[in-house]
Amino acid sequence: MSLNRIFPIEKWNFITASALGLLTTDDYNRLLINSTSHIYKKGEIIFRENTLPAGVFLVLSGKVKKYKADHTGRRQTIYVAGNRELVGYHAVLSRERYSDSAAALEGSRICFIPTDDFMFTVKNCPYFAQQLLGALSHEVMVLANSVLVFAQRNAAERLAIALIVLREKYKEDGTINANTVLTVSRADLADIAGIAEENVTRLLKEFKEEGLLTRESRNIVVTDIKGLIKRSNYK
Repeated sequence: MSLNRIFPIEKWNFITASALGLLTTDDYNRLLINSTSHIYKKGEIIFRENTLPAGVFLVLSGKVKKYKADHTGRRQTIYVAGNRELVGYHAVLSRERYSDSAAALEGSRICFIPTDDFMFTVKNCPYFAQQLLGALSHEVMVLANSVLVFAQRNAAERLAIALIVLREKYKEDGTINANTVLTVSRADLADIAGIAEENVTRLLKEFKEEGLLTRESRNIVVTDIKGLIKRSNYK
């Protein structure tokens, strides 16, 4: 079931993929002319906060979590990037250090694009540059929405929202069906929802008993999206 008119998913997703979609085939090939593709295992670090960027990353398959960590090492996942999303481009555009860290949420294939090639495309493709500017503005709105909503929600509502957003990320070929499987650990769900891992375990059991989802190990299938949205209390 689509989320159209029942949940504002656009307030939770970045839109860098739309910027790439504006490039001609020649411009896209020029962007990737010196790129390299790497396979990252689950949990493998892609870049670390406060390090200098050498380029940007394009998700070709899999999922990437962007996160912040405090002095104790506790992590808060601030965004999960999926197919054809750019990661780390803010630091390249601003010529500053990475403001957060990124790691593979699952086995992922990531394309690394050197800074010079990325900036060449920005400078020579005005529509691409304009769309990136729009993407940056949209990301500010997405992050502000996330901070506000999670500050006002209890643990069950936070987890429900996290599952709704992840369900959209895991859809195949742009389509969600009854077999769309979320392969995510309790620890990652805890980091995304900003709640304790033991609360994730308890709430997943509750959601399963309520018929909102099925669960086997790390595999979760949302079976009642309307019920989950109601549980999220998101308006």
